[in-house]
Amino acid sequence: MSMQPFQLPEFYMPYPARLNPNLETARAHSKVWARRMEMIDVPQQGTMIWTEADLDAHDYALLCAYTHPDCDATELDLITDWYVWVFYFDDHFLELFKRTRDILGARAYLDRLRLFMPVEGPITETPTNPVEAGLADLWERTTPAMSSDWRRRFVESTKNLLDESLWELANIDAGRVSNPLEYIEMRRKVGGAPWSANLVEHAVGAAVPAVIAESRPMHVLRDTFSDAVHLRNDLFSYEREVLDEGELSNGVLVFEKFLGIGTQEAAESVNDLLTSRLHQFEHTTLTELPPLFDEHAVDPVSRLGVLAYVKGLQDWQSGGHEWHMRSSRYMNDGGAPGTGTLSGPLGLGTSAARIVPSLLASHDQRARSFTHVPFEQSGHVSKPELRMPFPVRSNPHLEQARENVIAWGHAVGIIDEVPGLWDEERFRDYDLPLCAAGIHPDASADALDISSGWLAWGTYGDDYYPVFFRTAASYPAAKAQTERFSQLMPLDGEPTPEPVNALERGLLDLWTRTTAPMTLDARAQFRHAIEIMAESWVWELVNAYHNRIPDPVDYIEMRRRTFGSELTMSLSRIGHGRTVPPEVYRSRPVLAMENSAMDYACMINDIYSYQKEIQFEGEIHNLVLVVRNFFDTDAQTAMDIVGDLMDSRMREFEHVVATGLPALFEDFDLDEDAQRTLLGYAEELRNWLSGILEWHEGCRRYAEPDLLRHFPESPGAPRETGFPHLPSGLGTSAFRITQPSAPARQPAMAGAPSRVPGGLRGAASAIGRAAETAGVDSSGTSGAISTPGVPPTAPVSAAGKSAESAGVDGSSPLAAPSLPHRPSGLGTAAARVKPLDESALPARPGVQSGATTPAIPRGFSGLGTTAARVTPPARAAGTAATS
Repeated sequence: MSMQPFQLPEFYMPYPARLNPNLETARAHSKVWARRMEMIDVPQQGTMIWTEADLDAHDYALLCAYTHPDCDATELDLITDWYVWVFYFDDHFLELFKRTRDILGARAYLDRLRLFMPVEGPITETPTNPVEAGLADLWERTTPAMSSDWRRRFVESTKNLLDESLWELANIDAGRVSNPLEYIEMRRKVGGAPWSANLVEHAVGAAVPAVIAESRPMHVLRDTFSDAVHLRNDLFSYEREVLDEGELSNGVLVFEKFLGIGTQEAAESVNDLLTSRLHQFEHTTLTELPPLFDEHAVDPVSRLGVLAYVKGLQDWQSGGHEWHMRSSRYMNDGGAPGTGTLSGPLGLGTSAARIVPSLLASHDQRARSFTHVPFEQSGHVSKPELRMPFPVRSNPHLEQARENVIAWGHAVGIIDEVPGLWDEERFRDYDLPLCAAGIHPDASADALDISSGWLAWGTYGDDYYPVFFRTAASYPAAKAQTERFSQLMPLDGEPTPEPVNALERGLLDLWTRTTAPMTLDARAQFRHAIEIMAESWVWELVNAYHNRIPDPVDYIEMRRRTFGSELTMSLSRIGHGRTVPPEVYRSRPVLAMENSAMDYACMINDIYSYQKEIQFEGEIHNLVLVVRNFFDTDAQTAMDIVGDLMDSRMREFEHVVATGLPALFEDFDLDEDAQRTLLGYAEELRNWLSGILEWHEGCRRYAEPDLLRHFPESPGAPRETGFPHLPSGLGTSAFRITQPSAPARQPAMAGAPSRVPGGLRGAASAIGRAAETAGVDSSGTSGAISTPGVPPTAPVSAAGKSAESAGVDGSSPLAAPSLPHRPSGLGTAAARVKPLDESALPARPGVQSGATTPAIPRGFSGLGTTAARVTPPARAAGTAATS
């Protein structure tokens, strides 16, 4: 037997696998069905795809019995037939098109399969091969019992699974290995796990309600499930796919090439990402589903159905692992000797014995996500050299736009309404018109003013939310504020409420000026883009309440929203008019072009803002920190990895524009106007990228001298502490933070009783009740949020965004509590200890009268603080214990 290319890693397996008692029935049925569909022992174009022995060895009935342990015999037969079909399709496509590099034949082959998946009505086409015959049979047996919404989603996931096989084929033909972000995105489609999630709904007999099916939590559950399934499969199938078939779409290979590491190390990194995605699945289930149910008034029966669906996804994970361990299709000779999950007992009923070792093995990774200490001194971290192949152009109306946006900021209240947040000096330092001028070099003066206003509004909102809603007790108020934004963006002349703060006044003004010439559909698209950006700010707040560094994939996908990227894309698309069919914007090349550009721009911001966010704002939402936490490495290494990821995304953008768009023109038979529009869109994105980089270089928002001016009271700002011998190590940075004084009260704020409408006052008055229910100290100063499955943590501080100078106290319903700079998390309680007057204490044993000792408060305890309690070593006679 040949040596495996690597040892299988220690898998995170928190749930035991269970076996459906109808296994043998499904085995017999699936073989009869596959023979009837001519999938076994029937050559295809002269090539034998499967023999009966192949089908027996693969044992797809065992896979389905493990992944669907509770369904009845009839349902298990149906599910097993689907998996026989999808694996046969994969091998059929491999032999006839991947090995021969027949892209044209592959496209025609996939086009025909669409004819056998009608959302409504009967199938009218006649099958010509086993794949078509199997699909037609399964479609007629599966869809009648399901809702039209489920059929639509199942058609989409099946089409994605089929169509993205062309992406794999194109990469093989070009010898191209994708970057990690591109790979995760595309693997979700070609890997088939979203398709499997649809079948889980069918198997448990409970479709996800349409009202929540497209919500963030449900998307995250599907995506984390998909990513975990695919990454697990990549580990088991590396030998078969990469070494035998010449496949380039494998996560282990992607990590090898991107990080420049060996196969074993790449496998361990893939497994770490798999574990992180499973942790995200659990976190979303426990923390995001309950409020989602309440928000949409999901009835009890439907709630139970969704939870049954979630349990079905869990069963799939554990059952899929057991099947991979037994199928002849995969590399499964064993894992790490002595300690690995795979070195435990094997055989039916033994998977539960591997749960505890699995939990212990992933403990450190989970704990790291919750133990970051805010406001750490970031030190010098060199930015990577960023490749920007596109020239910078600037709008000739820039100088006037700078003055106009200042006047607008005064008019709506962004300047000075919140003392200490944005004053005119800071607004000018941030110079948002510089960014707008680079993004829109050809815009008119009026259009540039509107663009500058949107950039200012979004940046102000991103700074505002962590200040005003920084504790868990503020969550209802944050939700109320976010919901009011929708009311201020009417689609068809609906009345709007009176705006009560600068954010609302600015939004209403910009919305009115921007959307007047838009169609109703265009307004709806644009409003949705603004809504998801504002909702992403709430997502950041919840992570901050838990002091939780996000999972890397979830962070990157949400970063596109927090950065306002989708708002920018929406405006660009609306400006294209109707020259491009809507389905073209949903195609793989256009989405890849947009996502690669968005990610590059977001990473520019994270690189430049690392010191600002980590040291001065106490933030946790920065990709450098996320990468640092995931790889458990130092900041410079993490910064360099982010730089490499940026370079790979830029190369992907160039690749898609150069090769993907021309192929898209041909695939959709686009006319010259549509082609010109899409090429113009690519040029707009080039301007967007170069303009954003130019702004980061030219504004005064990120350099350390500017940070010291803007955040003089931040706990991260360097200052003399008066403690000559400070402890060091995990959990002791809080000891070096100067206790801030309570800010002055400022009544004229968003949410102040004199200005807030009844609806917001009602929402704010619910804070105490919601806090009590959630286990939060409703005083808003030091309460801890208690969430099932999540370590309770104190709410984070004002994210460094100078709430002290904002002058807000907890008396205002939407205002932030009055202690702005209190770090939270493991080891930070010491920051709230009042230093003792050493002169009032009795003399310490062994210390001579008049000798000086380190000014360390007595009773200082906690992880990492033992050094503070160590008695200084004995000194030579006649020397003083000075620091």
